[in-house]
Amino acid sequence: MLERLNDAMEHIEAHLGERIEAADLARIAMTSEYHFRRMFSALAGLPLSEYIRRRRMTVAGAEVLGDRDRSLLDVAMRYGYDTGEGFARAFRAVHGIGPGEARRTGAVLRSQQRLTFRLVVEGSSAMRYGLVEKNAFRVIGKKARVPLIHEGPNPAIAEFIRGIGREELERIAALSDQEPAGIVGVSDQLDPSRAEGTELDYWHGVVTGAEPPEGLDALDVPAGTWAVFESEGEFPQALQYLWRDVFTQWFPSNPYASRPGPEILRVRLAEDGKRAEAELWIPVERSAAG
Repeated sequence: MLERLNDAMEHIEAHLGERIEAADLARIAMTSEYHFRRMFSALAGLPLSEYIRRRRMTVAGAEVLGDRDRSLLDVAMRYGYDTGEGFARAFRAVHGIGPGEARRTGAVLRSQQRLTFRLVVEGSSAMRYGLVEKNAFRVIGKKARVPLIHEGPNPAIAEFIRGIGREELERIAALSDQEPAGIVGVSDQLDPSRAEGTELDYWHGVVTGAEPPEGLDALDVPAGTWAVFESEGEFPQALQYLWRDVFTQWFPSNPYASRPGPEILRVRLAEDGKRAEAELWIPVERSAAG
């Protein structure tokens, strides 16, 4: 998988002056566009579109400073911009300065290095997981639109849960009739970039085959394969690291790809609230190369 991701990185470098489609990169990596975007964001730490923009402006910046015989409009057109204004906006967003001013003053510009993915073994502990085939089901509970936070507590989710009320939680919990059992947190409709601050639908509810009672939200989930990961450690850091490890370690080493669908997290907190046991359910499918 990592070799194919690196082939996609080579494609980006060869086509910085053209429109680069994520679907083409996914085909090179022999996976779906959905999974490619997820994998790239997890491994690189930034969205695919942002990486392409930074690389394009890094190379364009070298021409702005180093090739004074070429007009700024020529440089703009070379890197896919029809107007100098559009090029200047993209240039300023990356370098913090416009291309004209950068050429006049010989400004110091920012550089996005080319990415190469390598497998680094950081420990000998094995990731615990299983594969589960599930029939169609529903998530029933309460839903809120919240920002994505990669590390530390998510205040928006915490405030949302506090506002549900004990009686309502008990009414929701009574609907649980299949695994993962009990109250779960469900993330759906995430931005493909998974960038910090982008929004998602967060559900606090249960997995069930029941009909939704009045006053509760419902999400219909089709049948499919799920990879189920187990973890324990400090709360909430261990849970957030679990998401990261799934996409940076497990997927590159296994013949599966993520597929569109909600991600389900069941958490059991210790009495002191500092540690937790968790199950993370990710919808998956066999990868094209698997």
